[in-house]
Amino acid sequence: QVQPAESGGGSVQSGDSLRLACVMSRFTMNYHAIGWFRQAPEKEREGVSCITRGGGTTYYADSVKGRFTISRDNAKNTVYLQMDSLQPEDTAVYYCGTKRTILTAPLTCASDEYNYWGHGTQVTVSS
Repeated sequence: QVQPAESGGGSVQSGDSLRLACVMSRFTMNYHAIGWFRQAPEKEREGVSCITRGGGTTYYADSVKGRFTISRDNAKNTVYLQMDSLQPEDTAVYYCGTKRTILTAPLTCASDEYNYWGHGTQVTVSS
């Protein structure tokens, strides 16, 4: 198991966009559900968006629906989180998490169910 690695964070203005990337091993890409989570100061880690290992099902937190898009590039072993119309409340450290699942498993996006984590990437949105 190779630890996933995030990139793409930064400091932007309200209304701007960022694209986060999570690179992982081929095994993880093929056999794990993958999610993006975030943790703001003094808050618990929350599930932002998750995708099944087959890529057919996605989940979005209500706070990001219509603004964020999760996608997989199997050839690059990378999962992306496109974040548009960023707001100051999106400021947090964003983590990529993965968990081994069977192909038919229903998608869940609770952070305590994910086992493998990257180190995180900071996203700061100024008003």
